[in-house]
Amino acid sequence: MKIGIMGGTFDPIHYGHLLAAEEARINLGIERLIFVPTGDPPYKRGNNITPAEDRYAMTLLATAGVIEYSVSRIEIDRKEPTHTVDTLREFLASGIKTEDLYFITGLDAMLSITSWFEYEKIPDLCTLVTARRPGYPVDEIETLPKFIRDKLKYIEIPQFAISSTEIRERSRLGKGIRFLVPHLVEIYIESNKLYKI
Repeated sequence: MKIGIMGGTFDPIHYGHLLAAEEARINLGIERLIFVPTGDPPYKRGNNITPAEDRYAMTLLATAGVIEYSVSRIEIDRKEPTHTVDTLREFLASGIKTEDLYFITGLDAMLSITSWFEYEKIPDLCTLVTARRPGYPVDEIETLPKFIRDKLKYIEIPQFAISSTEIRERSRLGKGIRFLVPHLVEIYIESNKLYKI
């Protein structure tokens, strides 16, 4: 069984994330897609990241009712800082084969992979998948080491320029986020007054 791991801060999760996940699922024949909200991401410390429990709850709400999707607490429940390489090792330890494990992330994150902890070991643990998103030139992929590029698959997503940063800013300014995030996520953000000053 092909398993897709979609890692991210999901602060908040939005339709762009869901669209990338679904395109990867369909195009690569992934049978089960697991969203993994980051717990304590070392690269985001001091950046006013929303508490993990809120990001986890929003991810659950956004994926509810989609039979092929599930959400894992693996990184949230980890006591030490979160690293992708550790998460992949834990999934492999559960019996998933390396050739059946796909790690899906956006092009912006993929371009920063050489700054990740033990990044050089990641291509040995899974197939890397990146979604081409508007605003990120694909030729920058050529700057990545060859051993990363050799294990990298691309998926095209329809033109859908949306970001979590923009959603947080719109929410903070009271501009509304309807149709940018699933309705239940919108309600959760408003009810919990997330992203307000």
